[in-house]
Amino acid sequence: MFSIVFANLWRRPGRTLFTALGIALGVATIVALLSLGEGLKRTAGGLVHLGDADFVVFQHGVADPTVSNLPIAIQGKVAKINGVQSAVPLMMLVEKVKEDPSAIVFGAPPTSSIQQRLLVLDGRNAVRAGEVTLGDRLAKELKKGVGDTIRVDKTKLKIVGTTHGGQFFLDAGALTTLKQAQAIVQRPDEISALTVQVTSDAHTKDVRKTIARDIPGVDLFSNPEEAARAGANGQLVRKTVLLLVAVALIIGGIGVTNTMAMAVLERSRELALMSAVGWNARQISTVVLAEGVAVSIIGAGIGLLLGVLGAGGLAAAMSVSSVVEPHVTPWSMGRGLLMGVCIGVFGGLYPAWRVTRLPAEEILARGA
Repeated sequence: MFSIVFANLWRRPGRTLFTALGIALGVATIVALLSLGEGLKRTAGGLVHLGDADFVVFQHGVADPTVSNLPIAIQGKVAKINGVQSAVPLMMLVEKVKEDPSAIVFGAPPTSSIQQRLLVLDGRNAVRAGEVTLGDRLAKELKKGVGDTIRVDKTKLKIVGTTHGGQFFLDAGALTTLKQAQAIVQRPDEISALTVQVTSDAHTKDVRKTIARDIPGVDLFSNPEEAARAGANGQLVRKTVLLLVAVALIIGGIGVTNTMAMAVLERSRELALMSAVGWNARQISTVVLAEGVAVSIIGAGIGLLLGVLGAGGLAAAMSVSSVVEPHVTPWSMGRGLLMGVCIGVFGGLYPAWRVTRLPAEEILARGA
């Protein structure tokens, strides 16, 4: 049967190729978006565990964690809770770097674990007003180093060091003192988030429950999935993927249906001959359905390759390449392949069903 299926597809290479390419584009876009979603989770993990934090406290109900707004007095309340080892206030400035609006500027106390965790590649950490350090990725992108300046909103800051922390947001962003960050946005009594470390003898889950109970109006994130779900970008990617899945099923299914339906009409003599030599309608319909699945798998294979290669291009097109690095996983590729198979089954059902409804004598009549 397999030899018959592929022989039939090979006899019409143009039609097979264009149908497969249509499916490939849908699968490629889905794989690229899924990879972008995985990248969002990974970068969100870096945000959650800044400075080796066990979890981060954000304002409840914000559309994106980067626009969280908390009173700085919350630091003292959290620090007093049993099981909390440290509570580091953090200010995040988004779209404030003129040369690269996607870079995030973090403001943290000079002696915080966030600064201490960074490897200083050149110069030193920012400890005074008017100073900033750049992550190595941002420094490379801006082509700037120690002694240069960058403009954050309306404030010019001197670059005193370049650092590497292994966390995407920090390496693709900048770090200054908490007071300097607060001064830039004129919010001296506010912070964006609080990074929390628990003591070795405490359970993170118990400490989280205590904070949530004692301090209403906050959200606590301890893993990348929670942060990604809370982010507007993560929600946008997930909804877009669902929409594209539906569109790909409809358009791809219609394409496969049209191809297989035309094949049935054009191959009346062949179908008649198969019927004459003993093939029943169910066997013939299985061949038709298998052809639809085969062309979809071919398209899905091409789509997987395009999706892997095009994930970075999609991030650039969405203007998030400086914030999110796409991450292709076997599960993303598996879902893309499953999508292709579903298109084949969906598109081949009608032609296959149509064959089963034709009496053998009618098939023979059509082939006469």
